[in-house]
Amino acid sequence: MTMKNWMKSMLAAGALMALTVGANADGILRYATVGEPPSLDQQVITSDLATTIAHHIFEGLYTFNGSNAPVPLLASGETVSDDGKTIVISLREGVKFHNGQDMTSADVLASLQRWGEFGSRGSLIFDHVENVAATGDHEITLKLKEPFGPWKNLMAFINGGPAIYPASIITGATKEPIKPENYIGTGPYTFNAWNANRYIELKRFDDYASPSGKADGYGGTRIAEFDTLRFIPVPDVGTRVAGVRAGDYDYAESIPGDLFADLDADPGVKTMLNGGPIFGLVFMNSSDGPLKENFALRRAIQTALDKTPALQVAIGPEGLWRANGSFAPEGNVWYTDSGAEHFSKGNADAARTMAADAGYDGEPIKFMVSTNYPFHYDSAIIYTKQLAQAGFNVDLQVYDWATLIEKRAQPDQWDMFFTHHGFVPDPILISVMNDNYPGWWATPEKQALKDRFTASSDSAERQKIWSEIQALIYDQVPTMKTGDVYTYNIASPNLKGLGEQTLIWPNFWNVSK
Repeated sequence: MTMKNWMKSMLAAGALMALTVGANADGILRYATVGEPPSLDQQVITSDLATTIAHHIFEGLYTFNGSNAPVPLLASGETVSDDGKTIVISLREGVKFHNGQDMTSADVLASLQRWGEFGSRGSLIFDHVENVAATGDHEITLKLKEPFGPWKNLMAFINGGPAIYPASIITGATKEPIKPENYIGTGPYTFNAWNANRYIELKRFDDYASPSGKADGYGGTRIAEFDTLRFIPVPDVGTRVAGVRAGDYDYAESIPGDLFADLDADPGVKTMLNGGPIFGLVFMNSSDGPLKENFALRRAIQTALDKTPALQVAIGPEGLWRANGSFAPEGNVWYTDSGAEHFSKGNADAARTMAADAGYDGEPIKFMVSTNYPFHYDSAIIYTKQLAQAGFNVDLQVYDWATLIEKRAQPDQWDMFFTHHGFVPDPILISVMNDNYPGWWATPEKQALKDRFTASSDSAERQKIWSEIQALIYDQVPTMKTGDVYTYNIASPNLKGLGEQTLIWPNFWNVSK
């Protein structure tokens, strides 16, 4: 069946479906999901699907603006002591929970305590917290054991983050997800119903207290334009696509890359790139083998690679990838071009000379990759050819993902391996910054910069230090970034207010049709 005929059949199926689901109700937004989330409890669940739904219900003290910088949400501001160890957070007044109760510091304290002990990401902050207390009806004070600069970014990341519940619900909660009947937050939509395998439904919260300011990313004014948001599990991608084209769904997620060109050219749908791309990484072994501490040889390998052909082969449509050497996408607060001139030189002759000067004598370089992720494998094939052209003897070892994970923990089993990384709110969470992550990059130069990076609470200073860290990554080459890869969703062109791409997860406040 040709692509056009396949799409025609899906369109016909969608037209029939419209008779049963009653599209065109302007007060309802219908979102076709890939399935059902395990729970909507943001403190203990890190499913992106769960966050897409839940961040309309739950809010935290902070969120991100369009540049991924943290801004107040339920907080109104904060003061940080000169030594960086005492943080006093002021809370907005007049905020109501969906049960009609006013939010106070007692609710925030109980929520932070549960998140710190049981939350998916809570320990990342609370390992550094000496004490947290309610120091006023609308004031929370955190006392840190030592300065910890990423605290606000981690609080702003609602996925696995500190969603604020009423104390009456969250007190005594453990790692087990909160039950749906207790999904009570402060967001612009309230939880209404979960009919298994049919839909999750949210209703507009008429008493919602919006933050002030111009809408920017997830920050600023939030207006619930729709009466109802309905998230409908539609596992079949053809049905999701046909449903948006037919008007049965207003939005559909996780569409395959091979449909992108066709859909991007279709005036009947709007393609929406996810602004938080994943990015490939090729780690080098700092613990064992020929690459251990031989930064010059690593730079030779880096010089041999031209990343663009690999992205073209592995990803395909140019709209779905960027040959970006920064560890953050352009427009992100952490974006820097420091060191990125070395990202994709593709100079075989220079690489061969550099390798000889580094003492390389043709010893095999064991490069592990998995076929479970096709873009890993396809990229590795291109890189292996490019390295061979530069005189490197690459032993490409292909495994399933589980075996690769097992072997990468054993320093004598590999020299390089291919993986990828998702969006994180702060560079300290990128795996290369973890001394214990396979690769085991822990040089004195890294540690000195890392200590400065985590100790500072000044955003401009931290951005400058991160620029220095990225330059060091390109100099010592503990890993090589391979480029940005974008997933995408599709939407009805009738939706207004969506913007050109999602920030991390799609949101439907300030959106109408």
